[in-house]
Amino acid sequence: MTIDYRLNPILDAGLADIGDLAELAALAAKNGATLIQYRDKTGSTGAMIERARAILEALEGTGVPLVVNDRVDVALAAGANGVHLGADDMDAATARRLLGPTAIIGLTVKTPADAERAGRAVASYACIGGVFETLSKHNPDPPVGLDGFRRLRAQLRALDPGLPVGAIAGIGLPQVPDVIVAGADGVAVISAIFRASDIATACRDFRHAVDDALKGAQR
Repeated sequence: MTIDYRLNPILDAGLADIGDLAELAALAAKNGATLIQYRDKTGSTGAMIERARAILEALEGTGVPLVVNDRVDVALAAGANGVHLGADDMDAATARRLLGPTAIIGLTVKTPADAERAGRAVASYACIGGVFETLSKHNPDPPVGLDGFRRLRAQLRALDPGLPVGAIAGIGLPQVPDVIVAGADGVAVISAIFRASDIATACRDFRHAVDDALKGAQR
């Protein structure tokens, strides 16, 4: 499956103070999102399945797929389009065997070892994490920065030339052109979209910024 990774808003469970996650998903999907990820590090399995199903229902008809962070069991039970896995999660081959050949399998990359693993995994996309400082998630490792992003992206593409590569962590509108020029095919965003005063406008602005930067970038 070819993945459009241009704009990946992440629905973290911590956003529940803003509004219903399913409603937030629909708002993002109608305003430029190309992939939605649901992330919940503390919820019970039952609650996560129920919430993932509600998000899927809200996305129906938009053409925007949903992946579940970490939890292959939740993705399978809810009927999500796939999963996003970190280095300590289930391996990509097992996840694909469980979810099927058309499932989206996204992988987090933070180190050269991660890039080696992701580049050989026949994944749907990779997202290089920790590009800049972020307050949305505790990260004990220092940011990789743009230079680190370029190195990891080059390693990924050497192993899997067609693999879409995204960027995450601390990315606001001003950073979008820089990460696209550095080789990103798109960005993953949490706070800069969902904690904006106007979520729909913020989402559209990010999509336009990514599209404009991709047009100007030399690949």
